[in-house]
Amino acid sequence: MGLTLVRNADCLVLMDDARREIADGAMVFRDGAIEAVGSGAELAPLADEADEVIDARGCVVTPGLVNTHHHLYQTLTRALPGAINVSLFGWLKRLYPIWAQYRPEDVFAATQLGLAELALSGCTMSSDHHYLFPEGVRLDDSIHAAREVGLRFHATRGSMSVGESKGGLPPDCVVEDEEAILADTVRVIDAFHDPDDGAMLRVAVAPCSPFSVSTDLMRESASLARDKRVMMHTHLAEDADDVAFSLERFGCRPGQYADDLGWTGPDVWHAHCVQLDAQEIGLFARTRTGVAHCPCSNCRLGSGIAPVRAMTDAGVPVGLGVDGSASNDSGHLLQEARQAMLLQRVQNGADAFDPREALWLATRGGAQVLGRSDCGSLEPGKRADFVLWDVGDIPSLGAWDKVAGLLLSPPSGARDVFVEGRAVVRDRDLVTVERGHVIEAASRSLSRLMELA
Repeated sequence: MGLTLVRNADCLVLMDDARREIADGAMVFRDGAIEAVGSGAELAPLADEADEVIDARGCVVTPGLVNTHHHLYQTLTRALPGAINVSLFGWLKRLYPIWAQYRPEDVFAATQLGLAELALSGCTMSSDHHYLFPEGVRLDDSIHAAREVGLRFHATRGSMSVGESKGGLPPDCVVEDEEAILADTVRVIDAFHDPDDGAMLRVAVAPCSPFSVSTDLMRESASLARDKRVMMHTHLAEDADDVAFSLERFGCRPGQYADDLGWTGPDVWHAHCVQLDAQEIGLFARTRTGVAHCPCSNCRLGSGIAPVRAMTDAGVPVGLGVDGSASNDSGHLLQEARQAMLLQRVQNGADAFDPREALWLATRGGAQVLGRSDCGSLEPGKRADFVLWDVGDIPSLGAWDKVAGLLLSPPSGARDVFVEGRAVVRDRDLVTVERGHVIEAASRSLSRLMELA
């Protein structure tokens, strides 16, 4: 790729260590990497060298948003009757039988639908926690779907091995043999994981949760991940029922259970952590264990308000996640950042969480949680993952502080989204995949699932 210049930005939000913001900002990138940032005047001499110039007039430019927790296959089971007004365990029991009917083409369609929604909301990198493998489904199905959309993708090989007959939550028909789980995890890591800077695809090891896998599988998964030098992910302390299960089944709180099995450290991130207590927050801070905060899902399922203010104050790495679209039921990451800010204010007061802090969690914070020091900020040498937000349109016009306005009066979506310097969204529409094809495939799978139900 040749040299590209972005110029005339109302504000360029760097998310570097100094958290600089540049009025009349400009940036140049080449071959997927940022080469320079500065004011329009400073970078004006490069205009003659540029192969392409992008006019960001009327826009705030930020690093791409990072989604640290999702279940993309769930995008086809939004607003499902019988799962709308129940908490986590009841919600799962309603949905497991439907998810058991998935085929590979359903996972592919759901993944593309969910990633398209994320891209339109300004997301440039997403993880995906996939732990159900019926009817020949493999992690490969979601990986192939993500490659077509063009977002950076952290696929996680999830698993469930303890069904109802053994005291677990999921029905026996959706659990797998543990030796087969570990063998397939090795297969997908060897086939797809890219450890290098600038990687578009990485793989992590991700048993679903302490209530759906055995202690042995948790421990062996950690050993496998560290042997392969990949990251580890699971759900933890999502709601009061989750904590009660841990106390009854394991005789300790979720944080202690995780630590005993090797599930703490900078190569680990846990989803939710709504019910962590002060001791567990201290443990995560000391060990640099990451948290994927999913505020809308936590509200939807009545799980509570995660202690994000306490976590960040203690030094716990925190990013944002939209969670599964069956429990959110949306995939708009900028709205997720807004919700995170609002919930901390409800709990701790109007001055407890600044819009810029929420935007940090959605960008640099999420990249740190996923172990991506090459992403999350707009600095020379970092990857060219960025978003142009039109702040002169109806939803945002009138904001005096345009950066705070991204959270307080957010645009309905991104104007342009670039990943590795390549356009994924231009003029508010998808570039890499046809919108109509995504909708058609998802509608076809949805119709089949509804007929079966």
